[in-house]
Amino acid sequence: MRYDDQMKNRVKRIEGQLRGILRMMEEGKDCREVITQLSATRAAMDRAIGVIVSANLVDCVKEAVEKGRDTEQLVVEAVNLLVQSR
Repeated sequence: MRYDDQMKNRVKRIEGQLRGILRMMEEGKDCREVITQLSATRAAMDRAIGVIVSANLVDCVKEAVEKGRDTEQLVVEAVNLLVQSR
């Protein structure tokens, strides 16, 4: 799987969010502010997982179709990855 710059930038933004949360904790910020930022980071991670799984699924399905293989198992594996990530 190739990870394009857009996917890598998503992860870099998440990294920045986590560093910001750590800084907030070190500064003793209010619990609600920290939890709000943690929730936003979790949502960003969920979106990143979805993008990566879907891009991988598209690539795998294209390859399987080209080789005349069944794609059902690929879809099942992708769904399982998404379920496990939650």
